[in-house]
Formats: sequence, C-alpha cells, structure tokens
Amino acid sequence: MNNNNSSGSCCFTKTLKLINILQQSSKQDDCFDNTCSRPFLGVNVPSLCFNTRPVTFYGCNNNLITVDYSTVVNGQTLTGTSSTFRVECVNDDSVVVSILIPNPDPTNTVNPYITTNNTATINLGCVCALKCLPDTIVDL
Repeated sequence: MNNNNSSGSCCFTKTLKLINILQQSSKQDDCFDNTCSRPFLGVNVPSLCFNTRPVTFYGCNNNLITVDYSTVVNGQTLTGTSSTFRVECVNDDSVVVSILIPNPDPTNTVNPYITTNNTATINLGCVCALKCLPDTIVDL
C-alpha cells in the first residue's frame, strides 16, 4: 500500500500533527489548579490531564516497527528494543519520536511508560498502520 498522495504528504501526517498539537497544549499545572483562574469548569478530574498519546507503527509487511534504546534510570543503564513512541515533530514524510519504555517500577500504575533520552525518525512512506495507545502521563 502506498501511503503518499499526489501532494507527497502521507495520510498519517494529519493524525500525527493532531497528536503533537494535543501533547504540546497539555499543561499538567492546569489539572491541579483550584483557584478562580482555573481554565475549566467543574470537578477537578486529574485523570483527564494527560500529556502523551503513545503510538506504535507497523511497516508494510505488517511488522511492528521497533527501535533500540539505551537510557539511564535511577543510576542504572537500561538497554533494549521498544515499539512505543511519543510524537515530537511531524514533517510531510517523516515523524520524529521519543522512545518510550515500560516503567521499570511495577508499583507505579499512574505512569506506565518513561521517556528515554533517545529519539528516532520514522519514514512515513514505510508505515502502513498506526495504533494509538491509551493516553497517559510521562515525565518530559
């Protein structure tokens, strides 16, 4: 399947740009503001205050796109392969993503992922499917 249209932009570009806009406009501070200047009405519901929509990508052979990472968490170097990403920048034919990994702390159910200091650029012409995972909070 060829994902490029006549203008050269990928059919996934609009979706990824929307995800990027949503992530950039999320403000954790607004979620816990109980003052008169709180930017929303109603009950303070922290579960609505996510800052990341994790995504996975599948290649044209229906293979999950994975990237190797190496990162330090609590003084310990972790290495491995991940298929979970956070959108950082979207171009017409590629997306720059941060690599997310499962939180190594099994007791932390609020933050299922942590960000690594690794990024990758994915060619959207090689992507045939995009899967959005449940919104979450990650430390940026």
